[in-house]
Amino acid sequence: MTLQVVWTQTARLNLREIIRYIAERSPASARALKDGIESAPLSAAIDPYLYRNGRIPGTREIVVHPNYIVVYQVVTDYVEVLNVLHSRQCYPFE
Repeated sequence: MTLQVVWTQTARLNLREIIRYIAERSPASARALKDGIESAPLSAAIDPYLYRNGRIPGTREIVVHPNYIVVYQVVTDYVEVLNVLHSRQCYPFE
């Protein structure tokens, strides 16, 4: 059974900021990255435990690109995307 994917407002805002920054230099790269990040949780919806355990208990992490990570949690009947991060960010935030 495939679960629904739900994005938090924080995840959407962070994705938007990342894409805006990259688009200033390369609109084509920004579009490709956006597509990759938005589609990554779809495989987690099919197999929620496919990806590694997250740094915060109860979360999991998808390395979408060497520089970007999608953080999500599995809820009873959906996958909730919590955040999109650059891999060099200090996470969890202190």
